[in-house]
Amino acid sequence: MGQLVVLGFDGLSAADEVLNKLRTLKAQHLIDLEDAVVVERDAEGKVHMKQAVNLTKLGATSGGLSGALWGTLVGLLFLNPLAGMVIGAGAGAGAGALSGSLIDFGVNDDFVKQLSETIPNGSSALFVLVREVTMDKVVAEIQAWNPRVLNTSLSSEQEEKLVEALKTQAA
Repeated sequence: MGQLVVLGFDGLSAADEVLNKLRTLKAQHLIDLEDAVVVERDAEGKVHMKQAVNLTKLGATSGGLSGALWGTLVGLLFLNPLAGMVIGAGAGAGAGALSGSLIDFGVNDDFVKQLSETIPNGSSALFVLVREVTMDKVVAEIQAWNPRVLNTSLSSEQEEKLVEALKTQAA
């Protein structure tokens, strides 16, 4: 299970920009992201959430592929593998999409909604579920956006180190 870190930012686009930066750091193997959610609270106070992983689409894709495979195999038994593949892919995609939409994977949506109500208007927050991280290098890369630690599942000692690292880099 990963560690949850919630960072707050001034400005609506900052959390999106930091998430994009974290994705490039993931390619460099400096961070292993399990899930991420960007929350923006506009000037009128309306909250907008953006999930990094679309589970409905992911479920439909994997369900469609496995359905096509099984449909082809069953179709071979009835001497019509093409029809079996088409029917299996359709049924698998539908079932996968349904199961993907019902799963709450990664960052808990209720927690995101609850905490997003506390961020100020005209700002954003980034909820990141991290498996592994090279803390000093990642902190140095995201410091330009002046992140504030809003919440973590880290131990008190680890959270204190993170807050201090963000302050040290800002100075």
